[in-house]
Amino acid sequence: MSHQFRSPSSFSLFLHRGKKVADMDMEQPKPRFVISASEAQSHSSPAAKLLPSLVSPAQALARPPISNFPVAAVGLGASGRIFVGVNVEFPGLPFHHTIHAEQFLLTNLSLHGETRLDSFAVSAAPCGHCRQFLQELRDAPDIQILITSHTNPHFTPLSHFLSHHFGPHDLLPKTAPLLLEHRHNALSLPIPQSNDPNLMLPALEAANNSHAPYSASPSGVALLDSKGNVFKGSYIESAAYNPSLGPLQAALVAFIVGGGGDYDEIVAAVLVEKEGAVIKQEPTARLLLHSISPRCHLKAFLATSCHLPHST
Repeated sequence: MSHQFRSPSSFSLFLHRGKKVADMDMEQPKPRFVISASEAQSHSSPAAKLLPSLVSPAQALARPPISNFPVAAVGLGASGRIFVGVNVEFPGLPFHHTIHAEQFLLTNLSLHGETRLDSFAVSAAPCGHCRQFLQELRDAPDIQILITSHTNPHFTPLSHFLSHHFGPHDLLPKTAPLLLEHRHNALSLPIPQSNDPNLMLPALEAANNSHAPYSASPSGVALLDSKGNVFKGSYIESAAYNPSLGPLQAALVAFIVGGGGDYDEIVAAVLVEKEGAVIKQEPTARLLLHSISPRCHLKAFLATSCHLPHST
C-alpha cells in the first residue's frame, strides 16, 4: 500500500527510519527520499512553499556523526517529483569522503532518471564545494535556491551564490552531455562466469552512466546487502576536480535511498572502472568500505572501451 502525502506534517511521519512503535509489534514505514509528482501536486501548497516545509523533517535523515550538523536539501525536478538529499559523514576517514547534501540530492535525481533540477530548499547556505558541484548541470546558474535558515528566506538563482563560475562550459564542447543527461561510456567486460555476475552487470551499467568527461575515467559500484538487494552508483566528476563524488559514495546514496540502515548490512561489492584510466577508484573505495563494513568483500574489474555501432 502506498503512502499518501497530505501535508508536511504527515510527510515527516515516514521520513524517519523504521522503528518499533511503542507497545505495538509493527514498524513504521521506511524513509522515502523521492515523492511522486502526483503526490506533490495533490498538496494544496505550491512547490515554492512545499519544498521549504519539508527541509526540517528531512534533516532527521542526515548521518553527520562527526559534525552533528544535519543538512537537508529538498529539490523539485522537471518531472514534478520531489527529491531529498542529506549529508553523510564517515568517522575515522578524511573529510573528502563526506557526502554533502547537495551531492546526495543530485545523485538521487540521477538514480531516478530525472533530467533537470529546477529548484531546491536547503537548511543552510550551500558551501563553495556544492556551489561548484551544481555547475555540472546545464543552465546551473538558473537553479532557484531557498535557504530556510535565513531571516527572510526566498528563492534566489544559483548565479547569485557563485557569480563568476568555472564549469563544464570552460572545458567541454557545448554539445557534450552534462550531469542528468543521457550518456553511455561504451565500456564492456568479458562474459562473466563465476565472478559475481549479479553485481558485475549493475556495476558495469553504473560505469557506463558515469559522468566523467574531464578524466575519461568512468567507474561504477554495485553493493549487495544481507537481504539480497542490489544498489548501484556512478562516479560523478566536477570540472573543479575536488568536488567530484566517488562511485562508492554514489552507491551508498542508493543504499540509503533504498531503505538501507547500518552499513554492516552491506555484504558484497563490485567496482568496475576503465582499464588504463588516469583516475583509480579502487584504493579509496577499499579504504571507505573497510571502514564502514569490514566484513564486506570488494572485487574490482577493469572494463575496456568498445565502439557503439552508428545508427542508420
